[in-house]
Amino acid sequence: MPPKNTILIIGASRGLGLALTEAFCQRGWHVIATTRAPSAALDEVAQRFPASLEAERVDLAEATSVQALRERLSGRSLDMLFVNAGIAKSITATASTAPQQDFLDMMLVNALGPMRLIELFEPVVAPHGTIAAMSSELGSITQNSGAWDLYASTKAALNMLMKCFAARRPHDGRAMLVVAPGWIRTDMGGDEATYSIEEAIPRVVDTLEKNHGRPGLRYVDRFDATLPW
Repeated sequence: MPPKNTILIIGASRGLGLALTEAFCQRGWHVIATTRAPSAALDEVAQRFPASLEAERVDLAEATSVQALRERLSGRSLDMLFVNAGIAKSITATASTAPQQDFLDMMLVNALGPMRLIELFEPVVAPHGTIAAMSSELGSITQNSGAWDLYASTKAALNMLMKCFAARRPHDGRAMLVVAPGWIRTDMGGDEATYSIEEAIPRVVDTLEKNHGRPGLRYVDRFDATLPW
């Protein structure tokens, strides 16, 4: 039997990350799933997939925590790295009305933190593997509709950082993806969101697997349709 592909999923305690973890386990991947704090929901998935899932702890916002995870996984090889972690604060506010700290917190967790982790873990991602991060349709400057201003700006920043990362590696053989899953009913997305987790996540996983090992940077939605930057 060939060895399982291995994916590291950052941010798997609940919502999209938890669903992604379960989906990849179901599809025969070996999953290293991280949480910032203990997660009973992830423990339950681990009980159902004991041979496929291992849990790790990391706080994406803390550089020392990310470095410690990198050291613990030294010597491992990843076929795919997917950074899912993200937060949303002051979603109806604008630059003049939002608490400054809310914006700084989002920029750290949604943009700087993911890219810091990606840069640190790049050496352990296989030469023809995949490096991906969860973005949003709201990160598209071209399609901006004036909604969730500050959150949208942090996702646009994530997209730009991924573009910079890819531009410095023009001959890299890995897929580099920023994935927009759609507006999904989670604690972050809210009850008014268009899609359920069950509707969206299988398509996100389809897109990740379809692009796996295809060199180059792409900004895509869950259907693998290209989005305008």
